[in-house]
Amino acid sequence: MGRGRQKAKATKQARDMKYFSPATDYSALQRELTGPGSRASTRRTEPLEPVEPDYSEYADKYADELDDDGEEGGSRRTG
Repeated sequence: MGRGRQKAKATKQARDMKYFSPATDYSALQRELTGPGSRASTRRTEPLEPVEPDYSEYADKYADELDDDGEEGGSRRTG
């Protein structure tokens, strides 16, 4: 005996946990995420798209290893 009371209590506790929504301090969360000594800025300083590195100095260095299609040369074919 007592299983029904135990199950009812567990159900009540689960329901309380499911629908409990504590007050959220968003300013404290922002301070925690930004870290010490840094300021949160609304202005974006980074470019929207990543900058592609300049590979032009390598083009001449490795040009003889590549064929006209930009693939590695040689007679090996897989397929």
